[in-house]
Amino acid sequence: MNRFETRLARLREKLKNTGAEGFLITGEPNVAYFTGKKGNDCTLYITKSEAWIITDFRYREMAQELSWLSFFETAIGKSLYDFLKARPEKIIAVEKDRMQLSVYLSIKEKCPEKDILAVKDIVLELREVKDEFEIEATKKACAIAMKAFDHMCGYLRPGLTEKQAAAELEHCMKTLGADDLSFDTILITGAKTSYPHGVPGNDVIQKGDFVTMDYGCKVDGYCSDETRTVAIGQPTQEMTDVYNVVLEAQLAACEGIKAGITGKQADSLARDVIEKAGYGEYFGHSLGHGTGLEIHENPRYAQTWDKPIKAGTIVSIEPGIYLPKKFGVRIEDLALVTETGIINFVTAPKELIIL
Repeated sequence: MNRFETRLARLREKLKNTGAEGFLITGEPNVAYFTGKKGNDCTLYITKSEAWIITDFRYREMAQELSWLSFFETAIGKSLYDFLKARPEKIIAVEKDRMQLSVYLSIKEKCPEKDILAVKDIVLELREVKDEFEIEATKKACAIAMKAFDHMCGYLRPGLTEKQAAAELEHCMKTLGADDLSFDTILITGAKTSYPHGVPGNDVIQKGDFVTMDYGCKVDGYCSDETRTVAIGQPTQEMTDVYNVVLEAQLAACEGIKAGITGKQADSLARDVIEKAGYGEYFGHSLGHGTGLEIHENPRYAQTWDKPIKAGTIVSIEPGIYLPKKFGVRIEDLALVTETGIINFVTAPKELIIL
């Protein structure tokens, strides 16, 4: 049994609790979870004894390579709805948080004899705890990102624009073997570093600025996520002091996180340090989030997440302080949660680097 068949078996166990006889999976990352492919324009249909991939001519050869799935090819006069109408299952579950409304309404219209049951988070719950393949892919992506950070420390200099530096960072990761970017690169300088999700523009890096790089890449579909803030030339004392508070908060979280604590408790490990230093109002986002096939997955390290964190989850740990119109600092690692602590996949230096 390959890893995809194992995942299907776990999904079938979860389906027993829904009352559904079949499950239609349309979300691209969820399709990828069971196929190892990107999942573009592909749909899965799972029953207690069968598993189908439904797609068109463009993906025929890819679909036929997936030996653990039966293949239904759509074409003119041969649609997903024809497939569903011919199925014996009467109660079909669909992904409440993934299915397009237009597809849902079309199923209701064209397959009126079927009872459509909208369910939430079934596949996301499976994806939360990572298997060995997922862990190794994430580690490889993190290794590429760390090498790219080393390169950028030798590349960044006054006179470059944010766009130029971001392009260099992205090119470096691709050259090192990344399949894709995890998300749109954040590389910002000067006062813009107070924007937690600033967009690289034509702002020029100047001596005395902070530069924040929040970036990642994918290997075998799995995301890395890393943030480092560096100084270009000598920073002010205020910049250094704020940096050190964020570093203290990040280290406290790395030290205290382990399986069994809640997302709220994890968030507080860093938040308490920042609040004690008088910067609480300037840390307005949560401590972190899970990653995997998507850059934002469960669990969440946030004041709103009261559920215990499971061993085997991969999470970002990214406190920050953002002083409007002045500067901001964020430091982020990606780590595997274990029963006794974390295994940090990011070993790039965290002490303030002055370039």
